[in-house]
Amino acid sequence: MRVAGLTVLTLTLLAGCSNPPLKANLGPADGLVEAISLLGDSLRRPSHLPEAMARMLAQLDTARRAFDADTGSADSFIWYGRRTGYLGRYQETLTIFNFAIDKYPDDPRMYRHRGHRYLTTRQLDAAVADFKRAAELIAGTPDEIEPDGQPNALGIPTSTLHSNIWYHLGLALYLKGDFAGALEAYRKDLEAATNPDMQVAVRHWLYMTLRRLGRAEEAAQVLEPVTRDMEVIENTGYHRLLLLYRGELSPDSLVAGPGEGDPALHDASVGYGLGNWHFYNGREKEARAVWRRVLETGPWASFGYLAAEAELAREAAANAR
Repeated sequence: MRVAGLTVLTLTLLAGCSNPPLKANLGPADGLVEAISLLGDSLRRPSHLPEAMARMLAQLDTARRAFDADTGSADSFIWYGRRTGYLGRYQETLTIFNFAIDKYPDDPRMYRHRGHRYLTTRQLDAAVADFKRAAELIAGTPDEIEPDGQPNALGIPTSTLHSNIWYHLGLALYLKGDFAGALEAYRKDLEAATNPDMQVAVRHWLYMTLRRLGRAEEAAQVLEPVTRDMEVIENTGYHRLLLLYRGELSPDSLVAGPGEGDPALHDASVGYGLGNWHFYNGREKEARAVWRRVLETGPWASFGYLAAEAELAREAAANAR
């Protein structure tokens, strides 16, 4: 028997944890408010195309059954939470990882995944705390490949546990305007970046962080290893942005091409980077115009959208003083 998407066995298992019991989500598949933006707007659960929705619901059902069968093992908690999050059910995801952390308080993966959804739901301080705890827990441990929940076109995972923890910590600090803190995290991330996809992603954020700190010469050094022929599988938007920063591409060339994943996600990521490029080169009016376009067209759970939102929220706060 299922109760609002959760099996009775699932609820029974989770009830043994010290956290409050899970609240049933009786709403429709999309349209519920999942977060409040940094600008004070309601952010509603995203909808998906029917084919994608069917695939992700089937994946969630598989993860839920595995959870029930495995009595809440660490891996089954992780996949249950991740699959729930992919459907935009971010509050449910947070609840699942709250229980997971209660049961596995020394597993860095739990904090890494809960922190990600704290970012999604605009709880930046909580995200920073989770990623810092995860960083403490991985100290002195070997890195490991992190399996993709939604694999890329080649089916090759491109990130690791350590790299994701440092990457997301850097982002959380960057969003808060703590560029010095973000710089430290991204430098750690660069040490863990072992393939071109990881390299272009962290170098993009590291470069932008250094530019926001006014350290243009150091930022230029970040671009030195970047070449056009890097074998990037999925982070092609970040690769193009780095080539823009090197002066090898024009702003007009930064458009999504075939095989580059979700165009909306690509555009939000590239849009934020392009706006930031205008900003630190003294074209603040152009920067804000680009960021506003990102908020008009991009998916609100993407990091590019979140970063654009943070910039405009800081501007609004400064104007209100």
